[in-house]
Amino acid sequence: MERAAVLHPYAKTAGRDSRSPEARLDEAVGLAGAIGLEVIRADLVALPRRRPSTYFGAGNVDALAEAVEASDIDLVCVDAALSPVQQRNLERAWRCKVIDRTGLILEIFGARASTREGTLQVELAHLTYQRSRLVRSWTHLERQRGGRGFMGGPGETQIEADRRQIDERITRIRRELDTVTRTRGLHRAARRKVPYPVAALVGYTNAGKSTLFNRLTGSRVAAEDLLFATLDPTMRGVDLPSGRRVILSDTVGFVSQLPTMLVAAFRATLEEVLDADLIVHVRDVAHPDSEAQCRDVDDVLGQLGVDTGDGILVEVHNKIDKLEPDERIMASGLAGRRNDAIAISALTGEGVDALLERLDVAFGSRRRILEFEVDLADGARLAWLYRYGEVLSRRDDGLRAHIRVGLDPADLGRLKRLGRAGD
Repeated sequence: MERAAVLHPYAKTAGRDSRSPEARLDEAVGLAGAIGLEVIRADLVALPRRRPSTYFGAGNVDALAEAVEASDIDLVCVDAALSPVQQRNLERAWRCKVIDRTGLILEIFGARASTREGTLQVELAHLTYQRSRLVRSWTHLERQRGGRGFMGGPGETQIEADRRQIDERITRIRRELDTVTRTRGLHRAARRKVPYPVAALVGYTNAGKSTLFNRLTGSRVAAEDLLFATLDPTMRGVDLPSGRRVILSDTVGFVSQLPTMLVAAFRATLEEVLDADLIVHVRDVAHPDSEAQCRDVDDVLGQLGVDTGDGILVEVHNKIDKLEPDERIMASGLAGRRNDAIAISALTGEGVDALLERLDVAFGSRRRILEFEVDLADGARLAWLYRYGEVLSRRDDGLRAHIRVGLDPADLGRLKRLGRAGD
């Protein structure tokens, strides 16, 4: 196990929306622990200004060099975005490996990816990141192989050869991902033919999405008190109180300052959120930075182009079991004021029944009321409407049934594709 130090640099004059430096440091320590690093030191570093060469000031660099040597540190995780030059210079000054926040998150994703698609997506993001850091990754970049030539031939610098190899690998991965994406698209198209709407669980990492998923579906998806415990999406069926059946999807957790390259690489996976009929935003209300985490999730959803308007989003305030009684009352009151959010504990099951009722109402509120004239001899069509719709009224005139029925948008689309829609 590598001995690591975690540093969170912070400006003394933080913006009004910023988390506390202590909370940022705690999260960074959690990220380091998520890949099995032994965190020996965790320090806040006040930063009057960023230096282009080393990010930290000269005094801090020297003091941290002494601390790294004294604690026999193998790796320093800087909870910020370092440029390749800054990363290289800090490694030289501290005589150990240095990674920034983006590199740390990439390492976690690389350790957690289990499906072929997840592995490809992580590798694509890793290579894109590595390509910009070749200045740091090699000590022999300036050396020539001799003579003159073109790509791959004599005279090509090592950095050019390495960059070319990375570009070739990126191209191959993108081709493979295109194939995987098409396959996933076919699977989604097949699911659309099944008359079940989809609800996608989203939220900040470690908000309790997988625990809630297991509670609602009776599944055994890995659910640990660990950042990014879930990386690959999982889908299961759930029966709501009205008897309506829906598909629930557990997705990768979000995090503040999520690298853009990861959002892009995981877009195919996150398209499960784009295609969902309902988005369930799970929040950890016991976390001191719950509001800031909520904004981070909203930001990522915005990057994905998800429109959370028109009643498509249900907010869930999770982990109330960790709150004191007075805090729990406040959390429940806040939930009641925020778009009919529901306060629950996925761990103990408290409030889960109310959540299922809320999901039932949310799906029902999106129903369209339509009228159909159905031949009484068309038993299959009548059975379909009764099974997947909410029949509000029916009047028979001898040969035909006049039915007024509520249908979810997804069911209405399926009905039309099946050629069963009335005039």
